[in-house]
Amino acid sequence: MGILIKVFSMTRLFRFLALIPLPVMQSLGAGLGWLVWLLSASYRHQFQRQTQAAGLTWAQTRDAVSATGKMVAELPWLWTRAQGKSVLPRVQWTGLGHFEEAMQAGKGVILLSPHLGCWEMGGQAVAEKLGPQHGDLLALYRPPRKAWLQEVVGLSRQRQFFQTASASLRGVRALVKHLHAGGFTAILPDQVPPEGQGVWAAFFGRPVYTMTLLPKLAQQTGATVLLAWCERLDAGRYVFHVLPPSLQALNKPDTSLEHAALLVNQAIESMVLSRPDQYLWGYARDKQPRAGD
Repeated sequence: MGILIKVFSMTRLFRFLALIPLPVMQSLGAGLGWLVWLLSASYRHQFQRQTQAAGLTWAQTRDAVSATGKMVAELPWLWTRAQGKSVLPRVQWTGLGHFEEAMQAGKGVILLSPHLGCWEMGGQAVAEKLGPQHGDLLALYRPPRKAWLQEVVGLSRQRQFFQTASASLRGVRALVKHLHAGGFTAILPDQVPPEGQGVWAAFFGRPVYTMTLLPKLAQQTGATVLLAWCERLDAGRYVFHVLPPSLQALNKPDTSLEHAALLVNQAIESMVLSRPDQYLWGYARDKQPRAGD
């Protein structure tokens, strides 16, 4: 009964917050980010430990504190806004030609979008923008472990041209089939996978557990791997960047999983260094993987 109350209350709260203009929520989120920074010593330690490992200064990364708060505050609007309410008027685009060229090869596209900028907006915007011409974006989805969050997060995965498959062997098979048919997907490449689904590779000089799903998909399907991210601008605006192809080695059968993981991490490093003020430094990138499920 308690879980049902939490689900109902959280969903109702998010729907209420979604009525507040997005720029206002972002401003409130910036303050929330600094409040958490001041109140949580563990968060400060994690943030500083990771930025120092990357060789970055406080001046280069301090704005990431407010950016993290903005990311949280954007979720109610992104997840529970009315069906049919488009995100596209808020989004500009750069590099879409790289995606279109890759799709012409007919082997599908894998968009890699790390914890940089607003990846939740990026996923929904890409699906809405590209879906009418290229079909649904199919993404692997693992529901939150907390039951009272599952319904709220699930609402964000029920958008037109945005489809999900379970993060399981069955879901991976569906994704392979989707790519073989010339479809596209988006993956968070710096998310720590469960034990047995990754290898250890350097990221800003430290070994981190890195997913092997990416090179396996690329080698099995021939899909083009493209880096992309959704940059947060002012006043509830964004720009989605698709970068030129740089990870062709992931498609080669003689590229080891360890080398592929290193190449992906190096590419993410380059993206992060271009805008360290929008990276999620509080995410424990070097944590131990959980038991596989």
